[in-house]
Amino acid sequence: MPINENLAQYSDLAFESAFAIFVLAFVLLIAQYATTRAQAVQDREARELVTAGAPSGATAGPAPSQPVPGRVTDRRDKPWSERLGNMAMSVLVVGVALQLASIVLRGFATERFPLGNMYEFVSMAVAAATAMGLVLLRKQQYRSLWAFLLIPVLILMFLAATVLYADAAPVVPALRSYWLPIHVTIVSVGSGIFLVSGVASLLFLLRIRQPKGEESSGVLGKVAVRLPDAQTLDRLAYKTTIIAFPLFGAGIILGAIWAEAAWGRFWGWDPKETVSFIAWVIYAAYLHARATSGWRDTRAAWINVAGFVAMLFNLFIINMVVSGLHSYAGLT
Repeated sequence: MPINENLAQYSDLAFESAFAIFVLAFVLLIAQYATTRAQAVQDREARELVTAGAPSGATAGPAPSQPVPGRVTDRRDKPWSERLGNMAMSVLVVGVALQLASIVLRGFATERFPLGNMYEFVSMAVAAATAMGLVLLRKQQYRSLWAFLLIPVLILMFLAATVLYADAAPVVPALRSYWLPIHVTIVSVGSGIFLVSGVASLLFLLRIRQPKGEESSGVLGKVAVRLPDAQTLDRLAYKTTIIAFPLFGAGIILGAIWAEAAWGRFWGWDPKETVSFIAWVIYAAYLHARATSGWRDTRAAWINVAGFVAMLFNLFIINMVVSGLHSYAGLT
Protein backbone atom coordinates (compact mmCIF):
# COMPACT_ATOMS: atom_id res chain seq x y z
CA MET A 1 0.00 0.00 0.00
CA PRO A 2 1.64 3.27 -1.08
CA ILE A 3 2.16 6.03 1.48
CA ASN A 4 1.54 9.66 0.56
CA GLU A 5 4.65 11.25 2.06
CA ASN A 6 3.40 14.80 1.59
CA LEU A 7 0.23 14.17 3.53
CA ALA A 8 2.23 12.34 6.19
CA GLN A 9 4.49 15.37 6.59
CA TYR A 10 1.48 17.69 6.80
CA SER A 11 0.03 15.41 9.48
CA ASP A 12 3.22 15.63 11.54
CA LEU A 13 3.31 19.40 11.03
CA ALA A 14 -0.30 19.71 12.23
CA PHE A 15 0.52 17.62 15.32
CA GLU A 16 3.57 19.75 16.12
CA SER A 17 1.57 22.94 15.55
CA ALA A 18 -1.17 21.67 17.87
CA PHE A 19 1.46 21.03 20.54
CA ALA A 20 2.81 24.57 20.16
CA ILE A 21 -0.72 26.00 20.29
CA PHE A 22 -1.50 24.05 23.47
CA VAL A 23 1.71 25.36 25.05
CA LEU A 24 0.62 28.91 24.20
CA ALA A 25 -2.82 28.24 25.66
CA PHE A 26 -1.21 26.84 28.80
CA VAL A 27 0.85 30.02 29.23
CA LEU A 28 -2.26 32.18 28.78
CA LEU A 29 -4.20 30.07 31.28
CA ILE A 30 -1.42 30.28 33.85
CA ALA A 31 -1.40 34.06 33.41
CA GLN A 32 -5.18 34.13 33.80
CA TYR A 33 -4.95 31.91 36.87
CA ALA A 34 -2.36 34.23 38.43
CA THR A 35 -4.30 37.43 37.73
CA THR A 36 -7.68 36.12 38.92
CA ARG A 37 -6.78 36.49 42.59
CA ALA A 38 -5.23 39.93 42.10
CA GLN A 39 -8.36 41.13 40.31
CA ALA A 40 -10.56 39.79 43.13
CA VAL A 41 -8.48 41.66 45.70
CA GLN A 42 -8.74 44.91 43.70
CA ASP A 43 -12.52 44.57 43.37
CA ARG A 44 -12.91 43.93 47.09
CA GLU A 45 -10.77 46.95 47.98
CA ALA A 46 -12.78 49.15 45.59
CA ARG A 47 -16.04 48.06 47.21
CA GLU A 48 -14.62 48.77 50.67
CA LEU A 49 -13.56 52.27 49.61
CA VAL A 50 -16.99 53.02 48.17
CA THR A 51 -18.67 51.81 51.35
CA ALA A 52 -16.32 53.79 53.61
CA GLY A 53 -16.84 56.99 51.61
CA ALA A 54 -20.64 56.93 51.81
CA PRO A 55 -22.22 59.25 54.47
CA SER A 56 -23.71 57.59 57.52
CA GLY A 57 -27.33 56.67 56.91
CA ALA A 58 -27.16 57.72 53.29
CA THR A 59 -28.37 55.37 50.63
CA ALA A 60 -25.92 54.27 48.03
CA GLY A 61 -26.32 55.80 44.60
CA PRO A 62 -26.53 53.89 41.35
CA ALA A 63 -23.73 51.42 40.76
CA PRO A 64 -21.08 52.61 38.28
CA SER A 65 -22.02 49.82 35.92
CA GLN A 66 -25.67 50.93 35.78
CA PRO A 67 -26.67 53.60 33.24
CA VAL A 68 -27.91 56.94 34.61
CA PRO A 69 -30.32 58.98 32.44
CA GLY A 70 -28.67 62.06 30.98
CA ARG A 71 -25.14 60.95 31.85
CA VAL A 72 -22.57 59.55 29.44
CA THR A 73 -20.41 56.93 31.12
CA ASP A 74 -17.38 55.11 29.81
CA ARG A 75 -17.75 51.40 29.33
CA ARG A 76 -15.61 49.53 31.84
CA ASP A 77 -12.94 47.40 30.28
CA LYS A 78 -12.94 43.68 30.92
CA PRO A 79 -10.46 42.57 33.60
CA TRP A 80 -7.20 41.08 32.41
CA SER A 81 -8.09 37.66 33.80
CA GLU A 82 -11.19 37.51 31.59
CA ARG A 83 -9.29 38.75 28.54
CA LEU A 84 -6.59 36.12 29.01
CA GLY A 85 -9.23 33.45 29.50
CA ASN A 86 -11.01 34.41 26.31
CA MET A 87 -7.76 34.39 24.35
CA ALA A 88 -6.86 30.98 25.80
CA MET A 89 -10.21 29.49 24.79
CA SER A 90 -9.84 30.80 21.24
CA VAL A 91 -6.35 29.34 21.04
CA LEU A 92 -7.59 26.00 22.40
CA VAL A 93 -10.18 25.73 19.64
CA VAL A 94 -7.41 26.17 17.06
CA GLY A 95 -5.27 23.57 18.84
CA VAL A 96 -8.06 20.97 18.89
CA ALA A 97 -8.77 21.62 15.21
CA LEU A 98 -5.11 21.08 14.33
CA GLN A 99 -5.00 17.91 16.41
CA LEU A 100 -8.01 16.51 14.59
CA ALA A 101 -6.48 17.59 11.26
CA SER A 102 -3.29 15.66 12.04
CA ILE A 103 -5.35 12.49 12.61
CA VAL A 104 -7.35 12.91 9.41
CA LEU A 105 -4.26 13.67 7.32
CA ARG A 106 -2.43 10.58 8.60
CA GLY A 107 -5.46 8.50 7.70
CA PHE A 108 -5.43 9.83 4.13
CA ALA A 109 -1.65 9.43 3.93
CA THR A 110 -1.79 5.74 4.88
CA GLU A 111 -5.18 4.98 3.31
CA ARG A 112 -6.29 3.31 6.54
CA PHE A 113 -7.85 4.27 9.83
CA PRO A 114 -5.08 6.05 11.81
CA LEU A 115 -5.07 3.87 14.94
CA GLY A 116 -2.41 1.28 14.19
CA ASN A 117 0.23 2.14 16.81
CA MET A 118 0.71 3.91 20.13
CA TYR A 119 1.51 7.26 18.52
CA GLU A 120 -1.81 7.28 16.73
CA PHE A 121 -3.71 5.95 19.75
CA VAL A 122 -2.33 8.69 22.01
CA SER A 123 -3.08 11.29 19.34
CA MET A 124 -6.72 10.18 19.22
CA ALA A 125 -6.99 10.06 23.03
CA VAL A 126 -5.59 13.59 23.31
CA ALA A 127 -8.06 14.82 20.70
CA ALA A 128 -10.93 13.23 22.64
CA ALA A 129 -9.77 14.72 25.95
CA THR A 130 -9.37 18.25 24.59
CA ALA A 131 -12.60 18.12 22.58
CA MET A 132 -14.47 16.97 25.70
CA GLY A 133 -12.77 19.77 27.59
CA LEU A 134 -14.12 22.32 25.10
CA VAL A 135 -17.62 20.97 25.73
CA LEU A 136 -17.55 20.62 29.52
CA LEU A 137 -15.14 23.40 30.51
CA ARG A 138 -16.47 26.17 28.28
CA LYS A 139 -18.07 28.12 31.14
CA GLN A 140 -16.14 30.88 32.87
CA GLN A 141 -16.11 29.10 36.23
CA TYR A 142 -14.41 26.03 34.75
CA ARG A 143 -11.67 27.74 32.75
CA SER A 144 -9.13 27.47 35.56
CA LEU A 145 -9.30 23.67 35.17
CA TRP A 146 -7.89 23.84 31.65
CA ALA A 147 -4.41 24.66 32.97
CA PHE A 148 -4.40 21.36 34.87
CA LEU A 149 -5.91 19.33 32.03
CA LEU A 150 -3.25 20.58 29.62
CA ILE A 151 -0.43 19.28 31.82
CA PRO A 152 -1.07 15.55 31.09
CA VAL A 153 -2.12 16.43 27.53
CA LEU A 154 1.22 18.12 26.82
CA ILE A 155 3.14 15.27 28.48
CA LEU A 156 1.31 12.69 26.38
CA MET A 157 1.85 14.68 23.18
CA PHE A 158 5.55 15.10 23.94
CA LEU A 159 5.93 11.36 24.52
CA ALA A 160 3.93 10.62 21.38
CA ALA A 161 6.16 12.87 19.27
CA THR A 162 9.41 11.45 20.69
CA VAL A 163 9.37 8.04 22.36
CA LEU A 164 6.19 6.70 20.77
CA TYR A 165 6.47 8.22 17.30
CA ALA A 166 6.08 5.87 14.34
CA ASP A 167 6.37 6.78 10.68
CA ALA A 168 3.26 6.59 8.55
CA ALA A 169 3.12 3.02 7.28
CA PRO A 170 0.69 0.17 6.66
CA VAL A 171 -0.46 -1.74 9.73
CA VAL A 172 0.49 -5.32 10.50
CA PRO A 173 -1.79 -7.96 8.92
CA ALA A 174 -3.54 -8.70 12.23
CA LEU A 175 -4.92 -5.13 12.30
CA ARG A 176 -6.26 -5.11 8.75
CA SER A 177 -9.83 -5.51 9.81
CA TYR A 178 -12.99 -3.42 9.86
CA TRP A 179 -12.94 -3.93 13.64
CA LEU A 180 -9.94 -1.62 13.99
CA PRO A 181 -11.82 1.69 13.53
CA ILE A 182 -14.70 0.42 15.68
CA HIS A 183 -12.90 -1.14 18.63
CA VAL A 184 -9.84 1.09 18.93
CA THR A 185 -11.72 4.35 18.31
CA ILE A 186 -14.18 3.64 21.11
CA VAL A 187 -11.39 2.64 23.51
CA SER A 188 -9.21 5.65 22.69
CA VAL A 189 -12.11 8.12 23.00
CA GLY A 190 -13.13 6.55 26.30
CA SER A 191 -9.54 6.76 27.54
CA GLY A 192 -9.35 10.43 26.60
CA ILE A 193 -12.54 11.22 28.53
CA PHE A 194 -11.23 9.26 31.52
CA LEU A 195 -8.27 11.66 31.45
CA VAL A 196 -10.62 14.57 32.15
CA SER A 197 -12.27 12.57 34.94
CA GLY A 198 -8.95 11.69 36.57
CA VAL A 199 -7.75 15.30 36.56
CA ALA A 200 -11.07 16.43 38.08
CA SER A 201 -10.78 13.90 40.92
CA LEU A 202 -7.18 14.88 41.66
CA LEU A 203 -8.21 18.53 41.85
CA PHE A 204 -11.17 17.56 44.03
CA LEU A 205 -8.82 15.87 46.50
CA LEU A 206 -6.70 19.02 46.53
CA ARG A 207 -9.65 21.38 46.86
CA ILE A 208 -11.45 19.53 49.63
CA ARG A 209 -8.45 20.03 51.93
CA GLN A 210 -8.79 23.79 51.56
CA PRO A 211 -11.90 25.31 53.20
CA LYS A 212 -13.77 27.74 51.01
CA GLY A 213 -12.72 31.33 51.54
CA GLU A 214 -9.46 30.46 53.28
CA GLU A 215 -6.01 30.47 51.77
CA SER A 216 -2.98 28.87 53.38
CA SER A 217 0.53 30.16 53.00
CA GLY A 218 1.61 27.10 51.03
CA VAL A 219 1.73 26.86 47.26
CA LEU A 220 -0.92 24.12 47.13
CA GLY A 221 -3.22 26.22 49.29
CA LYS A 222 -2.92 29.20 46.98
CA VAL A 223 -3.59 26.96 43.99
CA ALA A 224 -6.54 25.17 45.59
CA VAL A 225 -8.39 28.28 46.72
CA ARG A 226 -8.73 29.50 43.12
CA LEU A 227 -10.30 26.26 41.93
CA PRO A 228 -14.06 25.75 41.72
CA ASP A 229 -15.60 24.36 44.90
CA ALA A 230 -15.12 20.68 45.72
CA GLN A 231 -18.72 19.74 44.85
CA THR A 232 -18.34 21.18 41.36
CA LEU A 233 -15.14 19.21 40.76
CA ASP A 234 -16.77 16.05 42.11
CA ARG A 235 -19.74 16.47 39.77
CA LEU A 236 -17.41 17.02 36.82
CA ALA A 237 -15.48 13.81 37.60
CA TYR A 238 -18.73 11.86 37.94
CA LYS A 239 -20.24 13.32 34.76
CA THR A 240 -17.21 12.47 32.62
CA THR A 241 -16.95 8.95 34.07
CA ILE A 242 -20.63 8.37 33.29
CA ILE A 243 -19.83 9.21 29.65
CA ALA A 244 -16.57 7.26 29.37
CA PHE A 245 -17.57 4.13 31.32
CA PRO A 246 -20.08 2.69 28.83
CA LEU A 247 -17.82 3.65 25.92
CA PHE A 248 -14.85 1.82 27.40
CA GLY A 249 -17.03 -1.16 28.31
CA ALA A 250 -18.40 -1.32 24.78
CA GLY A 251 -14.82 -1.18 23.48
CA ILE A 252 -13.87 -4.20 25.60
CA ILE A 253 -16.90 -6.17 24.40
CA LEU A 254 -16.24 -5.32 20.76
CA GLY A 255 -12.59 -6.25 21.24
CA ALA A 256 -13.69 -9.66 22.51
CA ILE A 257 -15.84 -10.14 19.41
CA TRP A 258 -12.86 -9.18 17.23
CA ALA A 259 -10.64 -11.60 19.18
CA GLU A 260 -13.05 -14.45 18.46
CA ALA A 261 -12.92 -13.65 14.75
CA ALA A 262 -9.11 -13.26 14.69
CA TRP A 263 -7.88 -15.81 17.26
CA GLY A 264 -10.82 -18.14 17.70
CA ARG A 265 -11.65 -17.17 21.30
CA PHE A 266 -13.48 -14.30 22.96
CA TRP A 267 -11.20 -14.00 25.97
CA GLY A 268 -7.71 -15.35 26.60
CA TRP A 269 -6.48 -13.33 29.60
CA ASP A 270 -3.90 -11.58 27.47
CA PRO A 271 -2.15 -8.86 29.56
CA LYS A 272 -3.89 -6.09 27.62
CA GLU A 273 -7.27 -7.70 28.03
CA THR A 274 -6.71 -8.38 31.71
CA VAL A 275 -5.61 -4.86 32.67
CA SER A 276 -8.38 -3.31 30.56
CA PHE A 277 -10.91 -5.42 32.44
CA ILE A 278 -9.32 -4.46 35.78
CA ALA A 279 -9.54 -0.76 34.87
CA TRP A 280 -13.19 -1.19 33.88
CA VAL A 281 -13.95 -2.90 37.21
CA ILE A 282 -12.23 -0.07 39.11
CA TYR A 283 -14.37 2.51 37.35
CA ALA A 284 -17.46 0.41 38.07
CA ALA A 285 -16.42 0.45 41.73
CA TYR A 286 -16.05 4.23 41.56
CA LEU A 287 -19.56 4.69 40.19
CA HIS A 288 -20.91 2.38 42.89
CA ALA A 289 -18.95 4.20 45.60
CA ARG A 290 -20.07 7.56 44.25
CA ALA A 291 -23.69 6.49 44.83
CA THR A 292 -23.02 5.00 48.27
CA SER A 293 -23.43 7.09 51.40
CA GLY A 294 -20.13 7.51 53.22
CA TRP A 295 -18.02 6.90 50.13
CA ARG A 296 -19.03 9.85 47.98
CA ASP A 297 -16.21 12.18 48.94
CA THR A 298 -12.55 11.29 49.18
CA ARG A 299 -12.92 7.49 49.06
CA ALA A 300 -14.74 7.54 45.74
CA ALA A 301 -12.28 10.09 44.34
CA TRP A 302 -9.31 7.89 45.26
CA ILE A 303 -10.95 4.96 43.47
CA ASN A 304 -11.34 7.14 40.38
CA VAL A 305 -7.67 8.11 40.58
CA ALA A 306 -6.79 4.40 40.86
CA GLY A 307 -8.73 3.77 37.66
CA PHE A 308 -6.82 6.57 35.94
CA VAL A 309 -3.50 5.03 37.07
CA ALA A 310 -4.64 1.65 35.72
CA MET A 311 -5.36 3.26 32.35
CA LEU A 312 -1.88 4.78 32.21
CA PHE A 313 -0.34 1.44 33.25
CA ASN A 314 -2.28 -0.28 30.50
CA LEU A 315 -1.16 2.27 27.93
CA PHE A 316 2.55 2.40 28.68
CA ILE A 317 3.70 -0.62 30.71
CA ILE A 318 1.56 -3.24 29.00
CA ASN A 319 2.30 -1.93 25.50
CA MET A 320 6.01 -1.20 25.97
CA VAL A 321 7.22 -3.71 28.56
CA VAL A 322 4.92 -6.72 28.69
CA SER A 323 4.76 -8.98 25.65
CA GLY A 324 1.37 -10.16 24.45
CA LEU A 325 -1.01 -10.51 21.52
CA HIS A 326 -1.72 -6.79 21.66
CA SER A 327 1.93 -5.75 21.16
CA TYR A 328 1.32 -3.33 18.31
CA ALA A 329 3.07 -0.29 19.76
CA GLY A 330 4.92 0.42 16.54
CA LEU A 331 8.18 1.00 18.43
CA THR A 332 11.54 -0.08 17.13
